[in-house]
Amino acid sequence: MNVVIDTAGGDIRHLELLKHHDAEDKSKNFVLLDEQKPHVYVAQSGLIGSDLPSHKTRFTTQTTDYRLADGANELKVTLTAPEIAGVKVEKIFTFHRDSYVIDVEYKIHNGSAAVIAPNAYYQLVRDDSTPGGDSMFVQSYTGPAVYTDKAKFQKVDFSDIEKDKASFEKQSKDGWIAMLQHYFLSAWLPKDGLAREFYTKKLSDKLYAAGVILPVGSIAPGADGSISVPLYAGPQEQEKLSKLAPGLDLTVDYGWLTVIAAPLFWVLAMIHKGVGNWGVAIILLTVLIKLVFYPLSAKSYRSMAHMRVLGPKLQKLKEQYGDDRQRLHQAMMELYKTEKVNPLGGCLPVVVQIPVFISLYWVLLASVEMRHAPFMLWIQDLSATDPYFVLPIIMGATMIIQTKLNPTPPDPIQAKVMMVMPFAFSIFFFFFPAGLVLYWVVNNTLSIAQQWQITRQAEQEQAAKGHGKR
Repeated sequence: MNVVIDTAGGDIRHLELLKHHDAEDKSKNFVLLDEQKPHVYVAQSGLIGSDLPSHKTRFTTQTTDYRLADGANELKVTLTAPEIAGVKVEKIFTFHRDSYVIDVEYKIHNGSAAVIAPNAYYQLVRDDSTPGGDSMFVQSYTGPAVYTDKAKFQKVDFSDIEKDKASFEKQSKDGWIAMLQHYFLSAWLPKDGLAREFYTKKLSDKLYAAGVILPVGSIAPGADGSISVPLYAGPQEQEKLSKLAPGLDLTVDYGWLTVIAAPLFWVLAMIHKGVGNWGVAIILLTVLIKLVFYPLSAKSYRSMAHMRVLGPKLQKLKEQYGDDRQRLHQAMMELYKTEKVNPLGGCLPVVVQIPVFISLYWVLLASVEMRHAPFMLWIQDLSATDPYFVLPIIMGATMIIQTKLNPTPPDPIQAKVMMVMPFAFSIFFFFFPAGLVLYWVVNNTLSIAQQWQITRQAEQEQAAKGHGKR
């Protein structure tokens, strides 16, 4: 990372990630923290107590340029506050090689004649703007979040802070506070076991703070005290987050389907380790899911195949009874009973699979691993839309084929809707990330193959049955 620390307050006012690119200009590094008004996003900290340094204190440093030396594993940047009433304070930033964690430590020497008991605060200050990258159909959460072992993961909307209605567990002996946005986060991660108070507040118009207050403890005259809290500022890489603090991996928000989505991502990540390409991993995961649900899908397609075979008979009933819907309905029910076909038999297996499909949707949408990940040929970013709309067009074509394989609805209006749906969905998917569209293309292609085979078998069975009757 490349970081700018302001000696006015010791704030981190600029932080760019060298391994991640800007959403719009990939020649530039991604900037997480910055102060380019009206956008403000900074990390602040300070001490609470008489004459102790805060984020408004002017610090001094030995030099203005610090770099991690070749072969070194950490870099320390020390800021010194003016000595007041015999109390000396140093603010030390420790950066670690190959890590997005910055340790922010205060070292306090009490040279006064009285005992002092300062508290330290660590906060993230941000405006309420949403970073670019989301489309009109893909929206992600931007704002604070708090985690405690008791209350678990809690989002705190800027609108609730604005109205002074923010609700979360404020007193705890564990947990962390973070500021989230799509793919990235910053979070203060105090060690568990130390009493803390979480807070959020409005600072000015469209500017908010979310932070934590911790006791440093009593420092006797002539004694030293210290407190250190890590700051994570980087991508939402789940494997790394889960090792840093309990519940930090929940910042990758899959919503109410996390219980399904988290294992799905684990499987996807394991496949990626073997193939080294996220696009190929998506394809293989889609195949794996289709295999798991093959019995349910087969049952669904078999039911639809039988309904398709009954199409001519249903059309005859419709011509026979005309507009007499009651007689038509009774005749259709008798036909279903005679042929031993359940018209709703294809619905339940599909409904059972919906949570899995939605979970995978969120996995592909929320995982930073997909960001700027290339697949092949013209797809060089699975998190962005297909630049030439090839995948959405292919997906629309697969949906048209599926519609042809499905039984024609007896209702003319419903039949027309079914014909229009592939075109409507294709337009929607023009704005969806290529990784999501790739999943749907593969899923539809496998479904077509399965449905065609089952439909052919059903038609052969019906032909054999008719031949046997003659």
